[in-house]
Amino acid sequence: MNIIITIAVTALVVLYAGLFNAKKALLPITIIGLLTSLAFVVTSWDTNISYYGMMQMDNFALAFSGITIIGTLFIFLLTQNYFAAHSENIAEYFTLILFSLSGIIIMISYQNMSMLFIGLEIMSVSLYILAGIRKGDFASNEASLKYFLMGAFSTGFLLFGITLVYGATGTFDLLKINEYLIGHYSDISPLFYPGVILILIGLSFKIGAAPFHFWTPDVYEGAPTLITSFMSTVVKTAGFAAFLRLFAGTFAPLHDFWLPPLIVIVCLTLFIGNVTALFQKNFKRMLAYSSISHAGYLLFSLVTLSANSS
Repeated sequence: MNIIITIAVTALVVLYAGLFNAKKALLPITIIGLLTSLAFVVTSWDTNISYYGMMQMDNFALAFSGITIIGTLFIFLLTQNYFAAHSENIAEYFTLILFSLSGIIIMISYQNMSMLFIGLEIMSVSLYILAGIRKGDFASNEASLKYFLMGAFSTGFLLFGITLVYGATGTFDLLKINEYLIGHYSDISPLFYPGVILILIGLSFKIGAAPFHFWTPDVYEGAPTLITSFMSTVVKTAGFAAFLRLFAGTFAPLHDFWLPPLIVIVCLTLFIGNVTALFQKNFKRMLAYSSISHAGYLLFSLVTLSANSS
C-alpha cells in the first residue's frame, strides 16, 4: 500500500508544482517519488501483506510492481526533452502517467475482482486523456476516442464476466473462488463457464491480443510517442500480470476448459501481429503490430502451464 500511496502523492505534488510553473522541479520530484516507491518494493519483499482481502502484496505483485515502476522511470528519464518540445502543460503529462501507474499497481496486486476493475479504470481513464492530450492534433483526438470506445466495450465484457462468476460463487475474493472450484469441481455452476470466457475476452482486449486488437494500431499511431511507449511496455506488462494472477492461480483448476480458447487467441495473435507488421508503411503502426505479437508471446506462457508446472 505504501507503494501506491507514494506514487499517488507524487502525482499530486507534481500537479501542484505545475500550477506554480516550477517546471524544472517536475522531473526531480517524479524521480524521487518513483525511487521511493521502488525502495518500498525492495523492503516489502517476502512480507506477503494482505489488505483486508482486497489486495495482496506478495512477491508476485512486488516483482511486477518493480518492473512497471522501473519501466516508467526509464520513460521519464529517456524522454525528458520530449515534454519541453511538445507541450507546455508538462505537469499534466507527469501527473496522469503517475496516476495511471497507481492504477497499474492495484491491477497487479488485486486479491478481489472489484479491485481489478478499480485498478483497471484508474489506469484506463488516465490513458484516455493522455492519448488525446494534444487538443489541436486530429490524430491524437481520434486515438483518444477510439481508445475510449473500445476500452468501454471491453470493460463491459469484463464486468459481465465478473458478474457471472460472482453469481456462481457468491464472492469476488480470488481465494474463495479458487476454493469453490476445488470443492465443487464436479458440480460447478453453469454461470461460471461463460463468466470465465467473458473475462478472457475482456482482458485480451486490454492487452491487445487478436482478434481483439483492432484498436491498437490506430491508437498507437495517433497517441503522442511518449504515451505509445508507455502503453506498449508498462501497460501491457500490467495487463499480463492481471491475466497471470487470475488464470494461473484462481482459475487453474479449470485449466482444461480455458486452455483451448486461449490457444486460439495465442495463435491468432502471433500470426496477425508478426505477418501484418511486415506490410506497414508507418513506423508506429509497425511497432503496434509488433506489440500485438509480443502479447501473444506473453500469453504463450499460460499455454505451457500444467498440473506439473512449478
